[in-house]
Amino acid sequence: MTTKPSHLFYQSRQPRPFLDRGEGIYLFDQSGKRYIDGCSGAMVSNIGHSNPRVLAKMKAQMDKATFGYRLHFRTEPSEKLAARTAALMPAGLDRVFFVSGGSEAVETATKLARQYALTRGEAGRYKVISRFPSYHGCTLGALALTGYDPLARPFDPMMRDMPKIAAPATYLDRDNLSEDQRGIKYAELLREKIEAEGAETVLAFLMEPVGGASTGALVAPDSYYGRIAEICREYGILLIYDEVMTGAGRTGKFLAAEHWGITPDIIAMSKGFAAGYAPLGAVAARTDIVEAVLDAGGFLHGFTYAGNPLACAAGLAVLEELEEQDIVANAARMGDLLKSRLEALMARYPFIGDVRGKGLLLAFELVADRETMQPLPKAWNLYNELVEIAYARGLIIYSRRTRGGVEGDHFLVCPPLIVTAAQIDEIMEILIESLDALAEKFALPVLEPAHAP
Repeated sequence: MTTKPSHLFYQSRQPRPFLDRGEGIYLFDQSGKRYIDGCSGAMVSNIGHSNPRVLAKMKAQMDKATFGYRLHFRTEPSEKLAARTAALMPAGLDRVFFVSGGSEAVETATKLARQYALTRGEAGRYKVISRFPSYHGCTLGALALTGYDPLARPFDPMMRDMPKIAAPATYLDRDNLSEDQRGIKYAELLREKIEAEGAETVLAFLMEPVGGASTGALVAPDSYYGRIAEICREYGILLIYDEVMTGAGRTGKFLAAEHWGITPDIIAMSKGFAAGYAPLGAVAARTDIVEAVLDAGGFLHGFTYAGNPLACAAGLAVLEELEEQDIVANAARMGDLLKSRLEALMARYPFIGDVRGKGLLLAFELVADRETMQPLPKAWNLYNELVEIAYARGLIIYSRRTRGGVEGDHFLVCPPLIVTAAQIDEIMEILIESLDALAEKFALPVLEPAHAP
C-alpha cells in the first residue's frame, strides 16, 4: 500500500502505522494488528485505553461545555478535581494549579517558587539545582533543569543553564559502602553544591523521586530521601518533586513521595494524572506559598487551557477510576510480579546488567560487562534496535541512552496499571523473543534455554 506524504512532523522520519483503536492495555493499527502497550505510551495511559466509564463522564461534560476561560468563569470540574487532588497530597499541599502537560507543570512549580522568594525579600534566590541525568521537560525553562545532553546542549545559548548534581546511580558504584551510606553520600552532593553556588542564590532543588526516561526508573537508597529533605530545610530552599511520571499510582502509591514519607513543598504532576484522556497536569503547593504570592499581587503566570473543564472532567474521572477499581494496589502487586520476571531474565541474558524501579515504573539496562557495568558499543544503537524488534512483534517498550544520553541502553517496561498476571505472561513472551533476536543479531551471549521466566 502506498503511503501518502505527510504534512505532519515530529522528532524523526520513523515510519509508523495508523492507530485505529485502543482497548485496555492493547492498541490496534488500521490493518488490525494488535500491540501490547508495554510502556503506556510515554508512561501516560495508567488506566488503559478507551475506558467506557471515563469516556461517558467526558461525554457528559462535552454536552454541557468544553471550554470556559478561567478569568471569566469557575467550573465545577476544575473545582472538584482541585479538591480531590488536594485530598491526595501530603498534608499542607492544599492548593492546586492546572496545566496541560509535564513541561508546563515544572515551569509552573519553579516560577511559583521564584515568586515566593520575592515575597520574602530573597530576590537573590533564583538557581534551581537538579540532577544529571534527569528529565524535566522540553520547554527552554524545563530544559535548563533537564540533565540529558542530546536534548539540552543544542539550545545552550538560548537558556540559563542551572546547576546539577549527580543522580544517585548507586548500581554503578564499586566501593565498600552500604546502600544507606551511598544514599547519604549522594544526598550530601546537594549540600556541597549549595555551598559552592552560595546558599543565598539557591531557590529550590528539583528531583524525580523515581527516575524517569533519562535514568530508567532509578530508585535511590532509602537514606537519600530524608537527607535531601533535611538539607533543603537547613538552607531554606524549596523541595520540588517532579512526579510527572511517578504520580497517579505508577509506583504503587498515588505519589512516589509516599514510599519515603516525604512532604515536598511543591509537587508537579501530569501524564497518568489524566491518563491520556485529555492533556492535563497539575501543580500542588503549600497554602502559605500560594497565599503569599497572591497577597503580593498575584501569580504572574498562566496558560490558556489551565483548568479546561473537559480536561478536568477527564482527570476527575481518572481519579475516580483509580480509587473505585483499586488500581493503585494492582500496580503494586503486578509491579512486584513483573519486576521478578524481569530479574529472572538476568540468568538467561548476561548482557542485562540491572533491573530497577518501583511498582509499574520498571526498567532494565544492557551492558557489555555486568561486573564493571561497561556499556555496549554505542554505535550499535541497541536502545533503538530492541524497541524496533519488539515493535515488529507487537510489543511497545520505551528506551533511552542511559549515561546522560551519550551511551548506554535502558528500556522501560511500564504497562497500564490495570495489567493482569496473564497479560504480563504475554509481555514476557514477546520480550524474550525480542531479546533472543537481538542477541542473535549482535552475537550476544544467551545462557538459558528459551522459556518465559
